[in-house]
Amino acid sequence: MPEIHRVAILDDYQQVAHRYADWSALPDGARLSVFTEHLGGPEQVVAALEPFDVVVAMRERTAFPAEVLDGLPNLRLLVTTGPVNTAIDVTAAERAGIAVSGTRAAGLIPTAELTWGLIHALARSIPTEDRGLREGAWQHTVGRDLHGARLGVIGLGNVGSRVARVGLAFDMDVVAWSAHLDTERAKALGVTPVGKHELLATSDVVTLHVPLSPRTAGLIGRDELALMRPDALLINTSRARLVDEQALHAALKAENLGGAALDVHPSEPLPADSPWRSAPRTVLTPHLGYVTAGTYETFYRDALDDILAYAAGQPIRVIAQ
Repeated sequence: MPEIHRVAILDDYQQVAHRYADWSALPDGARLSVFTEHLGGPEQVVAALEPFDVVVAMRERTAFPAEVLDGLPNLRLLVTTGPVNTAIDVTAAERAGIAVSGTRAAGLIPTAELTWGLIHALARSIPTEDRGLREGAWQHTVGRDLHGARLGVIGLGNVGSRVARVGLAFDMDVVAWSAHLDTERAKALGVTPVGKHELLATSDVVTLHVPLSPRTAGLIGRDELALMRPDALLINTSRARLVDEQALHAALKAENLGGAALDVHPSEPLPADSPWRSAPRTVLTPHLGYVTAGTYETFYRDALDDILAYAAGQPIRVIAQ
């Protein structure tokens, strides 16, 4: 049976990994180390993780490309929370003899819920008014009405459909588009299928809920932003690279867009000198979409089960190329 000597849990920003799984159940003699700060780039990751034979990665916070995996000769099991992880080079892992296991999917419902938190925060300037009130001010902004406004949902999958249903509950006119939209399913939800051009040109709020792929990278670029109304709001809780970062920043700076709420960022954690920290008409959150107690409980308990199964010689939830 494989022996487990050293286990690393990465990117435990809230220092709560111990709360959601009983890590004392690890095989006898296994030493657990929890990293509460992001390790950094490939060189820092290799330097920090070289002694470990098991690593638990939280989603895509730390990348494991071939150059990192090849620099970890002791690594035997890499566990990712979630059933897939695009930041792991699974082919390189297989080549290096590293097993990759995942967990059950979780975090989709919380992401839909956060999307609505961001829509409200942006439409009613909640962060701005909160700061102003604490500093002695009183009512500087005029909120946006959602009732009767058009909500454009790009991607009507598990998350997008939940976001759409809430929009309908607010009596919004909900429209949807994606490259492979199931129009009959959309209509059954009470959502109107439209073309991409119409969605962007007519929606008061546009929210993104499609996976990142070579086809969807840059889905919202300069031309797409130019189609949007100058008072429209853009919400992104999916992946940063769906949107051309420079084009979005320029549109906000030129007041060609009403505002943007972003939970995902090109570099995470967001660098201290990022221009987004001072971008106008924005609400920013640090990739909180899936970060809830229920999600963490699923992720960490499943990760522990993966380790125990591997130690017993019967790996589970194996991710293969």
